[in-house]
Amino acid sequence: MASLNKVFLLGNLTRDPELRYTPGGNPVSTLGLAVNRIYKSKDGQNQKDTCFVNVVVWGKMAEISNQYLQKGRLILVEGRLQFRSWENQQGQKRNVIEVVATNIQFMPQGDSKNQDKPEKKDDEKVVNLEDEDNNLGEAI
Repeated sequence: MASLNKVFLLGNLTRDPELRYTPGGNPVSTLGLAVNRIYKSKDGQNQKDTCFVNVVVWGKMAEISNQYLQKGRLILVEGRLQFRSWENQQGQKRNVIEVVATNIQFMPQGDSKNQDKPEKKDDEKVVNLEDEDNNLGEAI
């Protein structure tokens, strides 16, 4: 049976990345992402619906995200959905569905009112964190 677990999300960070390290020394960062959907209601009015998603980033990508990203930044996340469950300190079972990022692209910043044609600053580039040869000193 075929299956596919692939997610692409374009949205704004709801908070600064939270970087921590596993006991084995692996970096992991948690991002909050707000993804908007604009649609017309039955009466023809534009409506906006926002979906808040937790994103988990591992390895070098986690450290780079923590270094260069901040609340409000527009990013493109490519990844997969992951389901986790655990028991909290009160003994209650907790569940979460989150996105585990395989790639993050820092999107150009511009005037949020004119999202169709964002202005690109001279020293700003879109950074693909999968590319090992990118020069992050020039990226942001």
